[in-house]
Amino acid sequence: MTTAAWPRPRFLVLPQPGFLRSVCHGLCARCLFCFLLLLAFACSSSSGRVVVTSLPGFDGDLPFHLETGYVEVEEDAGVELFYYFVQAESGAAAAADDTPFLFWLTGGDRCSVFSGLAYEIGPIRFVLEPYNGTLPRLRYNHNSWSKVSHILFVDSPVGAGFSFSRDPKGYDVGDISASLQLQEFLIKWFSDHPEYLANPFYIGGDSYVGKIVPFLGQMISEGIELGRRPFPNLKVLNLS
Repeated sequence: MTTAAWPRPRFLVLPQPGFLRSVCHGLCARCLFCFLLLLAFACSSSSGRVVVTSLPGFDGDLPFHLETGYVEVEEDAGVELFYYFVQAESGAAAAADDTPFLFWLTGGDRCSVFSGLAYEIGPIRFVLEPYNGTLPRLRYNHNSWSKVSHILFVDSPVGAGFSFSRDPKGYDVGDISASLQLQEFLIKWFSDHPEYLANPFYIGGDSYVGKIVPFLGQMISEGIELGRRPFPNLKVLNLS
């Protein structure tokens, strides 16, 4: 399929998928810290990616494919964005070219996209009650959007979640520069995952991301028209 021939995306405005719980205090903060700490051990090197098959607090192996890793988006400052990739859970959907691919961001500004993974649309949930102060327990979310689509969650802009800059100046980013970093992220990520290029690509998010998504969508559309590679099969921008 020739990406330059793909039509311009449509804008779709939807309500938020659920109540965004605060992760800045109390139990939620402890849950976030524990989960990110576990992934930090799994992804101690920014040069690779890791498939996470189990997590403490979750009974048995994870019933879905979870990949985590870093992508460098600005070499001079050493800016690297952290991601969680959840493959569509149905075997047929995971291999099909027409399975939707959702690129999900979180606003804040600089809130971790972990909130989308664990509290909104992702395949895991914390068991919040009863809680005895030990390692939080995890459960499977049967209503995850990964039932019908691939989901790529990214901590953006730099400074959110696990995304970082080796040079302190790298944290000085605005809406346009953050969008450019996401564009670079997608180019490199799809270079390493070309099997998903043909899938219909959707960009979504909530809160402040409503400013970022249109910028990023325009950049991708312009890249497609100019014949740049690789770029995804952009279809819809979802603003919630």
